[in-house]
Parts: sequence; structure tokens; C-alpha cells
Amino acid sequence: MNSMKTTNNWSIPENLSNEQGIELAYSLLEQMKSGKLKEDELQKRIIDLVASKTGARNFLGAYLTRDSSLPEKPSAAVLNALRTSPEIVGELMAKNLIMPTAMAITHRRNNDEEMAKGSERVCQRAAYLIEQLNLETIQQQLQLLLNTIVTGKGEYQSFLERWGYDQEQKQAMQEKITQII
Repeated sequence: MNSMKTTNNWSIPENLSNEQGIELAYSLLEQMKSGKLKEDELQKRIIDLVASKTGARNFLGAYLTRDSSLPEKPSAAVLNALRTSPEIVGELMAKNLIMPTAMAITHRRNNDEEMAKGSERVCQRAAYLIEQLNLETIQQQLQLLLNTIVTGKGEYQSFLERWGYDQEQKQAMQEKITQII
């Protein structure tokens, strides 16, 4: 039997699936966009979501990619909630900075400028959110990523290999990380 965190018609399954995480993230973003939630309720719901890696990954993915101006001006509720899971958020924000950096290159290689611009927008949003969060764990994860890119070995090597990033993409990642840290 799955237990759930429940707050005012808001339920997070204990073993949150990716599909459930996506659904909850997009539902929450719609509520944020419509202004239907008070800041304290919004903060509680984001805290619930980012308590798990799946919830945090889906929230950040939706938040950073959605066609909305919300990420350009993250509210105190969003920032405070994200700060409650620094280890999870730190790793995910580092990846949310470098993955769209690499994807912009891939899209340009495929002559898809619109998608490349979308990836660049996600990267800019991630950089801004990293700056606003000002978490030591994000800086640590970015440093680990940078070290892995530079040396070709380290904590993020399997991640970089799994996604098949080439030298041009790694160089762009290195430049982006260096701008941030």
C-alpha cells in the first residue's frame, strides 16, 4: 500500500512515479500561473514535490521549460521550497544548466534554430535560478561536473558518457560552468 503526503487536496505518493511527478508538476505550474495558490500553500506543495528526486526532477524540468514567465522571476515561495532539498536540487540544477547547453548545439547541428533557442532559454533560466538560490551544494556539483569534464574522469563521467556528449558540447558546458562558479 502506498502512503501519501496529503495537503488540502494535494497528494504526493510515497513512491512517486515519473508519470505522477510530471502530472503533479504541470498541475502545480497551472495553479501558479493562475494565481490560485497562496504563497505559503505553494511553498508547501513545492517542498512536498522536491523532497524526492523524481518530484524535484519533474518540477524543475516543467518549471524551466514551460512557456511561462514564472522562472524569470522566481517567487520567494519557489526559492524557499527549493532550498529545503539542497542535495537533490543541487545535482539537478547543475544538470539543468549543462544539458540544455549541449542540446542547443545538437539542435543547431540539426538546423533547428527554434529548438536551439528553447534550449538556450532553459539554460539561461537555470543559470538565473542557480544565482537566486545561492546554494553551496549547487556550486559543489558544478565543480564536480567541471572537474569531470576537464579530467575525463570523476563523479559525473558515467552521466556524460550515458548522454554521449562530444568534445564541442563538453567545451560549451565547461564555459557555461566557468561563467557561473
